[in-house]
Parts: sequence; structure tokens; C-alpha cells
Amino acid sequence: MTRPLLVIFLTIFVNLVGFGIIIPLLPFYAQKFGASPLVIGLLFGIFSICQLIAAPVLGDLSDRYGRRPVLIFSLLGTVVSFVMLALAHTITMLFLARMVDGLSGGNISTARAYVADVTEPKDRARAFGLIGAAFGLGFIFGPALSGVLAKVSYTAPIWAAAGITLAATFMAWFWLPETVHRAAAGTGMPFRNVAAMMKRPGLRRMLVIDFIYWFAFAIFQTTFALFAAHRFGFDAPQTGYFFAGFGVLGAVVQGAIIRPIVHRLGDKPTFVMGLVCAAVGLVAATFAQSVLMFAVAMVPLAFGIGFGHPTVSALVSRAGRNDEQGRVQGAAGAAESLGGRSVQSGGTRRCSGSETRCRTCRPPVSFSSRCCSA
Repeated sequence: MTRPLLVIFLTIFVNLVGFGIIIPLLPFYAQKFGASPLVIGLLFGIFSICQLIAAPVLGDLSDRYGRRPVLIFSLLGTVVSFVMLALAHTITMLFLARMVDGLSGGNISTARAYVADVTEPKDRARAFGLIGAAFGLGFIFGPALSGVLAKVSYTAPIWAAAGITLAATFMAWFWLPETVHRAAAGTGMPFRNVAAMMKRPGLRRMLVIDFIYWFAFAIFQTTFALFAAHRFGFDAPQTGYFFAGFGVLGAVVQGAIIRPIVHRLGDKPTFVMGLVCAAVGLVAATFAQSVLMFAVAMVPLAFGIGFGHPTVSALVSRAGRNDEQGRVQGAAGAAESLGGRSVQSGGTRRCSGSETRCRTCRPPVSFSSRCCSA
């Protein structure tokens, strides 16, 4: 691992720890303000809408002015959004916080462009695996930390996420070298560039595949906490611990296993294999009636995500030129955000009458199959 890859890995890892703290906590935190499952879905969706708007612009700016300043700006935006989230007293403030995070949310797409700058095309799937491993490790430590701190209060994990993301910002500021030769980078209107890229068959095909892939992942991410709470009675700490266990396997797959697999099979066959594994895991999770069976179902899903994340990023990257990696990854980020925007968690629950802890009762602290019936 070269020094730039090591620094970008550490930066994204620390950032993803903060992200991993928020994801399992947000549905329960929003329920404190009386949010329904539909509103919770919209909280995830508003982030994706804002990222859909911002990703092409940030990608173009990273081509024109460099990866480092855009990455630092994105990380600072995340810090501000977490502070707003912790200080929120209404659902409106929750939405504003998610909007700030979305509008500045170019950290992952910029990191991918950075990796593309410092690696050869044939090595990118393995290098993107490092970003995937940062995802996995972030979802080990983040949700576990969220589970521990949630016992103190729902805002304690959010403040911790803000502090951790601020640390990632300092790491990028002091340690991350720049890669883009800005004089050679293109210029133009970001959204016009996206439209131009969609006219290129190879790149258009990969962006459509990227959208569909992340649309499916967004469904899993958005509904996981509510599904586990409804079927198995999970609360915020239990959800965090389960996410942490899921992250352990994901980190192992993306940090160690994918390298020899890609070397032997190539990017495309590994991606297809990941899709099959993920589909098997999701179907098995749907039919799981016990926590043990649910955990077993997460194994092929973790392999699917571990194979899918880095290879789809590598395939998208290879479909673009070296001087437009920021724009390509920005367009991919927009496609991924569009996939997340399309996911809205709906449906209603009615209280059984004998319990007082479901979302339609007061206080709406948790969402559990023990107190609600469809």
C-alpha cells in the first residue's frame, strides 16, 4: 500500500466510523420526534436528493481544483450536519441536517477519483477494495460505538460522530497529498458533462448498472433497522451491534479475499458473483424467523457487498478517461444518490391496544413487533 492509499484509507475509515454511528441510530432518533416509517425513509431520501444535485458539481470541482480541497470541504459539511443533528429539537431540523450532509457529501466519490489517480486500471478493483474495507471497518467500530453510547443518550453517539469526522478532516488536511494536475484537467458545466457522458454507450451502461446496484443497497440500508425491530424486537444498541458484526465480515472480504478473486476472475465475473451472493442473502433474510437464521443470511449478503462495491466502482472508473475521473465518479455518485432517493419506507402500524411503545402511541421510543401488529 502506497502512502497516498494509506492516508485515503485512514481518512475514509475514520469518516465511516462516524457514518456507521449514525445509520443504525437515525430511525430510533427520529422516532423520538414522532417520525413515522415514511418520514424516516424521507430522511434518508432527502440526503440522496441533495447528493444527487451536489455530486456532479463536486466531481467537476475536484477535476478542476484538486481532490484534497473537495474532500476536506465534504468532511467539514458532514461535521456541521452532525452538530445540527445533535442540537435538533424538531423533525424540520433533522431534515435540514441531512440536507447539509447531502449537499457536501462528495467524500466517497472524491476518494474513488483519488484512488483512480494513483493506481493503474488493472489494479483499481483491489485498490477500491481498500475503500470497501474502510467501509467494513467503519461499520464495525461505528455501530458498536453507537450501541454503547446510545445507552447514555441518543445524542451522545451523534456528538461522537461529529468529533470523529472532525478528526478525519484534520487527517486529510495535514497528511493527504494532492494528485490532480489541474492544468490538464477539463472544464465545463457539471450537469452538461453528465449529459455528455450518458451519450457514451460504455459509460452509460455502467452508470445504469451502478444506479440499479445502489438502489438495491439503499433499500437494505434504509429498512434494516425497522425490519430488525419489527421482526426480532431489536433496539438501537442491538441494531448497532448487529451492524458491527456484519461489518467484520465485509472488511475481511474487501480487505483480503477480493484481491486473489479479482486477480483470478477479473472485475466483471467477480461483480456478477457478488450480485448472486447478495440476492441469496437478501432472500434468505426475508424468510428468517429467528435471529440466528437472520445472522446466517447476512453471510452471503456480506460476501455479495464485499465483491460488488469495489468491482462496480472499478468498472465505472475504467469506463472513463484518466483526466475525467472526478466527473465520472461524480456522475456515479449522482446515480447512486438517485438510487437512494427512489427508496422510501412506507406503510403504517396500528397499536394493539395493550402496549404503549409503538410509533402511534406515546412516547414513540421504539418500534417493536412486541407492541405493534400490521
